[in-house]
Amino acid sequence: MEHEIHLLAVTMAFQGAEETVYPAVLRDGEHTILVDCGWIGALPVVEPELKKIGLSVQALTELVLTHHDHDHMGAAAALRQANPNIKIYASPEEEPFISGREKPLRLRQAEEMQETLPPEMQEFGRAFCELLRRVEPVEVNGLLRGGEWLDWCGGCRVVATPGHTPGHISLFLEEDAIMITGDAMALENGLPVTANPQFALDREGAETSLETLLALKAEAYYCYHGGVYLPN
Repeated sequence: MEHEIHLLAVTMAFQGAEETVYPAVLRDGEHTILVDCGWIGALPVVEPELKKIGLSVQALTELVLTHHDHDHMGAAAALRQANPNIKIYASPEEEPFISGREKPLRLRQAEEMQETLPPEMQEFGRAFCELLRRVEPVEVNGLLRGGEWLDWCGGCRVVATPGHTPGHISLFLEEDAIMITGDAMALENGLPVTANPQFALDREGAETSLETLLALKAEAYYCYHGGVYLPN
């Protein structure tokens, strides 16, 4: 079959406000790959989105996690429970936090920030820390390194995009000139920016990674936060 690349729109409500993220699906004759999977509890929202493109959770062969943040891997444990055969991939730097072998860097950051939050933000901070603690770890089956080439969808290059987290990766689908950015690029008012720079574990690195992605001159950038960016 010809390969296909889709964006899912996964919307959930938090504290009375809705938020939408855009996981990607890569599909060819051998692989059906989901790139990132949403928050804790997102699987029932992901399933109808998959159904719209003729897929089920059980049809997924791989899950690529761009990094270990809760909105990207929160549904991974539920996904594996629903589909025990799925293989999960991440970078070597992110694997310890995804698998639970080490305390997630994002949780460490949140706990440190909690100590300096003003009184009116304390309750929010405590709730956020508790949310991060609820993310279930999952075993990672394979490691993806920057520069690695995969035969997915006519050729997929792993791009190291550290900064938001140390081991963040993006995927460049060379035949289609489509970049799946994870949190290395987000859209704000339709323009590319670094995602939540105040929370980047290495802000300068995040800026450099955004420049790296733009320098590759993809025809389309599929951003987890914001949707599709077409440079031209």
